[in-house]
Amino acid sequence: MVFDFHRGRRLRRSPVIRDMVREISLSSADLMMPYFVTESDDPDFKKPITSMPGQFQLSLKQLEKQVEEAVSYGLKSLILFGIPAEKDSVGSQAYAEEGIVQQAIKVIKKRWPELLVCTDVCLCEYTSHGHCGLIENGRILNDPTLKLLAETALSHAKAGADMVAPSDMMDGRVAAIREVLDENGYEDLPLMSYAVKYASAYYGPFRDAAESAPQFGDRKTYQMDPANAREGLREAAADAIEGADILIVKPAGPYQDMIRQVRDNFDLPVAAYQVSGEYSMIKAAALNGWIDEEAVVWESLIGLKRAGADIILTYFTEDVLKRMGNK
Repeated sequence: MVFDFHRGRRLRRSPVIRDMVREISLSSADLMMPYFVTESDDPDFKKPITSMPGQFQLSLKQLEKQVEEAVSYGLKSLILFGIPAEKDSVGSQAYAEEGIVQQAIKVIKKRWPELLVCTDVCLCEYTSHGHCGLIENGRILNDPTLKLLAETALSHAKAGADMVAPSDMMDGRVAAIREVLDENGYEDLPLMSYAVKYASAYYGPFRDAAESAPQFGDRKTYQMDPANAREGLREAAADAIEGADILIVKPAGPYQDMIRQVRDNFDLPVAAYQVSGEYSMIKAAALNGWIDEEAVVWESLIGLKRAGADIILTYFTEDVLKRMGNK
């Protein structure tokens, strides 16, 4: 008897076969863990972030303890966000030699030289007004901000960072940072650009975590309109031309179409940032018993890989590494 239909179930009939033909895999090397490190007189400071269950603002000592545990599970890379004790209109602690991120880099690299330490390069966590650039008469100034972003990236490089990631979305910041790094002997330091970054409502919990909510207005003049796809490709192209080594799409889940378009149009590695709102929604649903957290997290990350992401920045990194170790 001849059958004229496809028998796809043949390759699903056992776990061994399913594993054998699986198209997408996830490894510890794919995942980058974000950490919030804060300048505190209390070495044991560890403050829960209410809107991000399971995440914390950490003192240097507590950051070291958290990273130590994550390394034991197989952590390969992380990205640092800093919360200074004092903020001002020009974000001076972002590029201070002994700023909180600069101190954190030194602590981590001393303990784990092989651990990849990436740093977020922006001013919003450090400015009193909460915007990512300098302000004049209520307007965010693009070109004067570039110098400060480049100084910030250089200070991170001098402290021992392995990679810098500008997230500010000022025009020309990749070129400005690349030039300063190269001029100072850091031509081999990779730059991972937040190339396709949307003005998203999914960032709310992050602004609680980093204490970086803008004090007036919004960020729509420098982050992208969620309705625009072609604009995202223009931004990615500009950053690639200016010297970016890796291109980030942010947020991740709601913008998988952009991950795929960036993957198809550029030969650079693509990163996806599964942002705070994505994390918090999954956590909230799981805490209410509405979903299986482990299964949904795994499926969400596989979806990002399938869309074309080579690297995933996610607050679930530590949890996933623990589960990988148990499999």
